[in-house]
Amino acid sequence: MIDPDRLILLGEIGAAHGIRGEVSIRTFTEDPADIAAYGPLSDKSGARTFTIAGLRVTSKAVIARIKGVDDRTAAEKLRNTKLYVKRRRLPELEPGSFYHEDLAGLTAIDEAGGVLGTVAGVVNYGAGDLIEVARPGERDTLLVPFTNKAVPHIDLAAGIVTIIAPDFAEADGEPEADDLESGG
Repeated sequence: MIDPDRLILLGEIGAAHGIRGEVSIRTFTEDPADIAAYGPLSDKSGARTFTIAGLRVTSKAVIARIKGVDDRTAAEKLRNTKLYVKRRRLPELEPGSFYHEDLAGLTAIDEAGGVLGTVAGVVNYGAGDLIEVARPGERDTLLVPFTNKAVPHIDLAAGIVTIIAPDFAEADGEPEADDLESGG
């Protein structure tokens, strides 16, 4: 079940921009300008709210004016602040569609129905979306390309994601030390 009060990360404030209190914002919305479409945003605790009073989209980031932030010093204090909105304020999607955040907490299973772990989220380090799976008893997470081939089935109602994890093991079960050092 999707929690309508769950906070969804929409962006993160970066560096101050100029001397009049503008900030750069790295957005996680499909259209970067949409970060202002959901009304006031909050920090993770919900204690502080931020209203975007104006913005412009550049090739590197969104440059925004935050209501009440009028100088560079105040803007610098907001650096690294993550901006959230409650799930209920996001637009409704067509049936069968979902937001990446909706996957967090689902049980990841393999093709045979065996439990691989719990979806921690969807990440992107620049080469495409990856589903991150926290595995029981493991410190490292499993990162799987978020493609139809690797993630053939998502059932939000049942709370499961089917994942076909790549097999990285060598024939004897362990890669050679030389392979690990050379990246191969």
